[in-house]
Amino acid sequence: MVLEKIRKENDIKKLDEGQLKELAEEIRQFLIEKISRTGGHLASNLGVVELTIALHLTLNFPEDKLIWDVGHQSYTHKLLTGRKDGFDDLRKYGGMSGFPKRKESACDAFDTGHSSTSISAGLGYVAARELLGETYNVVSVIGDGSLTGGMAYEALNNASRLKSNFIIVLNDNNMSISENVGGMSKYLNGLRTAQAYTGLKKGVEDTLKRIPGTGDRIVNQIRKTKSGIKQLLVPGMLFEDMDITYLGPVDGHDIRKLLKVFQEAKRVDHAVLVHVITEKGKGYAPAEENPARFHGLGPFDIETGEPVKGSQTDSYTEVFSKVLTDIAKRDEKVVAITAAMADGTGLSAFARRFPHRFFDVGIAEEHGMTFAAGLAAGGLKPVYAVYSSFLQRAYDQTLHDVCLQDLPVVIAVDRAGLVGNDGETHQGMFDLSFLTTIPNMTVISPKNRWEMADMLRFAVDFKHPIAIRYPRGAACEEMQQFRAPIEYGKSEVLYEEEDIAVIFVGHMTELADSVRRKLKQTGYSCSLINARFVKPLDTEMLEKLAEDHCLFVTVEENVMTGGFGEQVMDYVSRAALNVHVRNIGISDEYVEHGNVELLRKEVGLDCDTIVKQAVADYLIIKGK
Repeated sequence: MVLEKIRKENDIKKLDEGQLKELAEEIRQFLIEKISRTGGHLASNLGVVELTIALHLTLNFPEDKLIWDVGHQSYTHKLLTGRKDGFDDLRKYGGMSGFPKRKESACDAFDTGHSSTSISAGLGYVAARELLGETYNVVSVIGDGSLTGGMAYEALNNASRLKSNFIIVLNDNNMSISENVGGMSKYLNGLRTAQAYTGLKKGVEDTLKRIPGTGDRIVNQIRKTKSGIKQLLVPGMLFEDMDITYLGPVDGHDIRKLLKVFQEAKRVDHAVLVHVITEKGKGYAPAEENPARFHGLGPFDIETGEPVKGSQTDSYTEVFSKVLTDIAKRDEKVVAITAAMADGTGLSAFARRFPHRFFDVGIAEEHGMTFAAGLAAGGLKPVYAVYSSFLQRAYDQTLHDVCLQDLPVVIAVDRAGLVGNDGETHQGMFDLSFLTTIPNMTVISPKNRWEMADMLRFAVDFKHPIAIRYPRGAACEEMQQFRAPIEYGKSEVLYEEEDIAVIFVGHMTELADSVRRKLKQTGYSCSLINARFVKPLDTEMLEKLAEDHCLFVTVEENVMTGGFGEQVMDYVSRAALNVHVRNIGISDEYVEHGNVELLRKEVGLDCDTIVKQAVADYLIIKGK
């Protein structure tokens, strides 16, 4: 196998040209086999095999810097830098990350996980290179989907001022996770079909260069001018008008053509954009036919492409999807918004049923939030479904455009809490802290699938900003006997006893109940309270509980700093309640990738750890 010859970075340069095509096929087969067992990002990685090979033939690692936007397409890069053996533990706790990680390899120039970041990071490297008098190459790879994000344009605006080489590779597969939308997608579509212009440009250049003595000078002059000749000859004028040289489009699966264009790009003395056309999922028929489904997935059967059967229980996302679609049947003012995540957030069903009331804004979470504010101001009922880790990007718009005006926007915060194998960049463990700092914001979180449905109906009819927070995975089916109506600002008492009160947030239901049962088994009296509302805090309930409880144990899957538990502790202190508070949550650190249950144990969100802490606190309080 040719792949076996790659043991470390730059080994690929020892191969002859005839081995490169074989290497590409072996890499694809290797990725399909490994990801079918571990899960991961498949379609995006299959689409950039030849592109990555060409970049590794062009660059020297780790001296040169290659920055992958988002980073979910970095598997081939990891293979070519000697990390083949790490794929058996890909995305497992303690194993290799599914994204670039500087602490994992010197060949990973920048940690990524969110989109539209690579050009900004690359510019930083270029500035550092120039200030320190170094000479390495900097290449940022960005997808056409990521180019719908505003941060990318801010970076392009700055890149136009460069006086030294910086290569931007536009990996264009006409996809983000869902199909691309918007003006940039239409523009790139035009460039993909502009082969006549590309051929004309090449023919004119070749003819001019044959003029003895002056041909090269004329070609160079045409490249530098803003004249109408350039507009005729050069596709990509959007970039050219920003003083960023445009090269392409080039077939992203033709290694020879890629090598030629990258060598040309390295000679440019300013920012240059290489437009590469690739096919997401290339080489594996099920992924080619349905690249969105093979973007990020769990273990699957290679022959059929079907996922290995897991839980048959609806996920919280599926409950959200069904209930919102049902609500929209009866209320024509309900509209839905996504930031390029229609499938992931469950809004695809809504989009099919109500196409004119569904809005995909592309990878543009900030715009999506202010757009939602405008919809609400115009008299509609917008529901903006967004992953917790991506909602972070829209904090200012939430504060300034939604909550300052007290507009009735529903923020459906999906993937809240620990999400597992995607790691630090995707854990949804900060939303309770940053949302509860905002005036006029209400934050709720359901304990099970039935409360999820009730809370969504409550939120859609609410007249103010409200966020409903729920996790990835199967919706809890416990506690279905408890279904009191949702009352604004009120928590729900599930079991009322005395001494110890366990107060939990949302999907911590099963964990909190197991803590209660274990405490009772060991002889302690324990009440169980479903917070329901993280903001506003149910202070009336806290005061009532303080009358016959000496210890509150708060349980949340969020960082403790600024979280629900700190709010409880703050109120207990300010109201001088005679009760001790033990906060259980995630400490002030990022949480790496791995199985969610294992990660919970690592951060102390497991039954035995919580019971041990609660008993120790109780004995101290009682002076035992």
